[in-house]
Amino acid sequence: MSEAGGSSSGGVAPSDPVPELGEVGKPMRKKDKKALKKHEKMMRSKELRDAMKDLAVHEVSNERISGLEAGLEIFPHVFKLDESRVLVQRGFQPNMRTDGVIFANGPLMAQLLQELGHASSDGAAFSPALRQVADVAALPGIIGQSMAMPDVHSGYGFPIGGVAAVNLDDPQAAVSPGGVGFDINCGVRLLRTDLLEQDVNAVQLDALAQRLFELIPLGVGAKSDYPLDRRALEGMLEGGMRYLHERDPDTCWAEDVEFVEERGCMAGADHTLVSTRAKARGLAQMGSLGSGNHYVEVQVVDEVFDEAAAEAMGLRRGQVVAMVHSGSRGLGHQVCSDFLRLMEKQGSGGGGGHGGGHGGVTKQLSCVPAASKLGRDYLSAMAAAANFAFCSRTVLAWQVREAFEKTFRKSARELGMTVVYDVSHNIAKKEEHTVACASGGDGPGELRRLPLLVHRKGATRAYPPGHPDLPARYRDIGQPVLIGGSMGTCSYVLTGTEEAMRHTFASTCHGAGRAMSRGEAKRAVTSKQVIAEMARLGIRMHVATPSLVAEEAAQAYKDVSEVIETCVAAGISKKTARLRPLAVVKG
Repeated sequence: MSEAGGSSSGGVAPSDPVPELGEVGKPMRKKDKKALKKHEKMMRSKELRDAMKDLAVHEVSNERISGLEAGLEIFPHVFKLDESRVLVQRGFQPNMRTDGVIFANGPLMAQLLQELGHASSDGAAFSPALRQVADVAALPGIIGQSMAMPDVHSGYGFPIGGVAAVNLDDPQAAVSPGGVGFDINCGVRLLRTDLLEQDVNAVQLDALAQRLFELIPLGVGAKSDYPLDRRALEGMLEGGMRYLHERDPDTCWAEDVEFVEERGCMAGADHTLVSTRAKARGLAQMGSLGSGNHYVEVQVVDEVFDEAAAEAMGLRRGQVVAMVHSGSRGLGHQVCSDFLRLMEKQGSGGGGGHGGGHGGVTKQLSCVPAASKLGRDYLSAMAAAANFAFCSRTVLAWQVREAFEKTFRKSARELGMTVVYDVSHNIAKKEEHTVACASGGDGPGELRRLPLLVHRKGATRAYPPGHPDLPARYRDIGQPVLIGGSMGTCSYVLTGTEEAMRHTFASTCHGAGRAMSRGEAKRAVTSKQVIAEMARLGIRMHVATPSLVAEEAAQAYKDVSEVIETCVAAGISKKTARLRPLAVVKG
């Protein structure tokens, strides 16, 4: 249960971190409307455009943090709360029902201002993340604040790294596919081994990387060899990993299920709400990696920061582990596309939705009441797509185990290849949290436990120690949080905290977060340069489409260490371990 971030009709004091239910959705006061008109006029001014163009061409560095302060002065509704949080006050954009909070230190906030500058000067497919945080604050039924984690960047609807909760006791509380994304249940699974780095010689590492490349279907349009008929697919959509274990216990071990969010099965899934086209795409892609930023990486535990947490997870310094980053592929994309069209149609037709610009939200945030039939149908189809992703990561993990078995001539059980944990990044979940309800006076109001729908898009659930939904092994340390780095950089294992439960609806970051678009990355560096740099670092790399490597270059992402340290400084995560890459396979 959490006391999650506060809301108000005209901004919130830094000392008031909890949401005031009675304030959300109140009409703007006259002085707010006047300030908003002044702000809108300023946003159209030549002075702003020139300032943002200037900001866009400067490289972010620690020496230019003073530029962050100058950038924030441009916006009267944006100011620093502390060294790791920035407030986007109600009034920054029209129709905001609450405030926004961005978790960012100086360098990370400067990058967001750069993104805003690029969008102002060049145009962009999506609104910049800073604006999207304000867009999300217009969601009907939103409670607390519209939040963005330190790895935030622009996306479809929500920014990637966005978190927002709606109060399910409010009949207008909205669910938005844009708050989950097209790659439903994109996530990360970590497998431990009993191998130490010193046990793996160069020849074995080369062979392991090659076998992973041969066994795992990779790249655009990659199709799986995993035997799957329509009946089995529908069983996985509704039964998740439990069904997969019953059908194929060699692929999905019984203990695997215990260490996956929702134990590998989202409740309420209904395969009949997944379209025929979505199922056809899923049949061919179970256990495939696809392209983009998804990968399988062999890593070594490079540093341990919390010995007790690491011991509970079975991790120690020098240990070889494997990380799988994948999602629901074409099936999830189709589910999202299908329901976006339905919600846009219902919204524009006045049928109770909030799509197509209705209900004070943008078209990309098309939404309907979560309690409506269409809202319930979307959540059931989304749960089915999430179950597909859990099963697909399980098949990928089986392929990883097979590659280790063939390389080291031992069974996966002999090698100790058990699951540390599996986390979801793109999901909407029904959870109970503690929030402050309006008292009718000047006080903070009473705390109440409420049913919420928490949208996390490019963000990770981070339950604290003692939470009943955690496996018994992790009750004393909190939920493991798996954070993948950019290509060639380190990844991290964190744990959830009480601070996250109180202030972010138990949410934290999910990765490094893009700093450049794919096009910008390809203009900044060539794929040959990236491949050469990986070789220089001694990292074995196999890619199905070498020409696309530049899109995923480390330069295209934020510094993952800055992201992690911001989360730690804000108290929403604790560091357990750092993982260094040894070999990677990508699409």
